[in-house]
Amino acid sequence: MMRDALLGERPVAAVADWRYAAIVLAAATAWFLRPAVETIPAWLLIDLDAAGLALFTVAGTQKALDRQIHPLPAIFLGTIGGCGGGALRDIVLGEVPLVLRTDIYASAAIVAAAMVAAGRALHLPPRVTALVAGTVCVAIRLAAVAWHWQLPKQPY
Repeated sequence: MMRDALLGERPVAAVADWRYAAIVLAAATAWFLRPAVETIPAWLLIDLDAAGLALFTVAGTQKALDRQIHPLPAIFLGTIGGCGGGALRDIVLGEVPLVLRTDIYASAAIVAAAMVAAGRALHLPPRVTALVAGTVCVAIRLAAVAWHWQLPKQPY
């Protein structure tokens, strides 16, 4: 919704497209079934979160580029779209958003969004570019979790 509002899209896709409502209902169901969801292995939840990050980052960047937004703001909009959904999920669950707890989250989204923008500039096939960018996003995120990658910290 944030991305669509920034793009000036009316009505926003979350209101106009029934699939968004279906995702919200699925998330609400998961919230009510939280005790059962908590038995899902952590690695599966991490994989699904990485896939969601990649999907929404790539889709958001493509949507911005389709609206003739300059590639740099399109990268930011894609990153916001990718990270925003997970942040809202964490807030609803009463947790500190993952994007605020880990360094290599938004960074993976930025890389994927930049790949989509570069693919568009180079006139590469959009589906291939989306698949490669999404795969790279997931790979970066999963590698960061597996090997505890962190960005350098600012000394105080």
